[in-house]
Amino acid sequence: MALPQRPAMTVDPTVDLGPISLSTPLVAASGTVGSVWEFAGLVDVSSYGALVAKSVSEEPWPGRPPPRLAPAGLGMLNRIGIQNPGIEAWQRETAPRLGRISAPVWGSAVGKEPAEFGRVAAGLEKAGVAAVEVNLSCPNLEDGRMFSLDPAATRDVVREVVAATSLPVGAKLTPNSEDIVAVAQAAIEAGASWLTLTNTVWGGGIDIETREPLVSGMVGGYSGPPIKPIAIRCVLEVARALPGVPILGCGGIVSGKDVVEYLLAGASAVAIGTIHFAEPRAASRILAELIEWCESRGVSRVSELTGGALQKAGSYA
Repeated sequence: MALPQRPAMTVDPTVDLGPISLSTPLVAASGTVGSVWEFAGLVDVSSYGALVAKSVSEEPWPGRPPPRLAPAGLGMLNRIGIQNPGIEAWQRETAPRLGRISAPVWGSAVGKEPAEFGRVAAGLEKAGVAAVEVNLSCPNLEDGRMFSLDPAATRDVVREVVAATSLPVGAKLTPNSEDIVAVAQAAIEAGASWLTLTNTVWGGGIDIETREPLVSGMVGGYSGPPIKPIAIRCVLEVARALPGVPILGCGGIVSGKDVVEYLLAGASAVAIGTIHFAEPRAASRILAELIEWCESRGVSRVSELTGGALQKAGSYA
């Protein structure tokens, strides 16, 4: 006698990230999917709610000399330095291709001073992106500093970008900040629609045979599974201090359970990045794992998970 089948549960994967509605909670992180159109030519992008193109500056940036990428334990070091062709070339080469991509594409703006961020954001809007993420936190700029280490500098940049575009604007922050809540609050007060928490952690490594640094400049951005607890801590801190602020969790996501953890910590959606280098089609697997987890626990909407652990999180010294 056949066993009765469990009725199929339909899990609603849609979520809202501030003013933006996403078809799934998965966003492709900037810097891991190129200008998106190349990636979309090889991978089914239907598992993503949005994809973020690699950061663009006003003028072309050559990036750092090699070596730029290196494995480091379970994670990865990068010292790419935001190589990009500049916003005019990006508009010329990428804008005509955006309409052929079946998922929303967000632009990522970077610059050396607030006004440049604003001009790049205006150029990205002209190119046809659906939103602008402000890269305040790349540790590879020439002076080694980040705007997102300073609340006042963060406020100046975000305010400039918000004034320059009618699109939703997100602020991508760094886990290296001394007080990430203060920086997050400054970004929101300046008009950011959401916060991306977080970018890479400062890291370094040495090849013990050659006695040389793994990446040029010795220190780079460390990403991958080892940084997840650090990024989760940032999400928890900001979500508790600034209730209701939309958060895009980012750092070390490789499975559906990782997505659940970020959502419970207070994120509304998540960005997946480093896993793309090892598994370009990871998003479909991660989304399937998330849906399966929700079905097995009677969760009918993914959005129900957001903030589910905050009341139990307690406090720490």
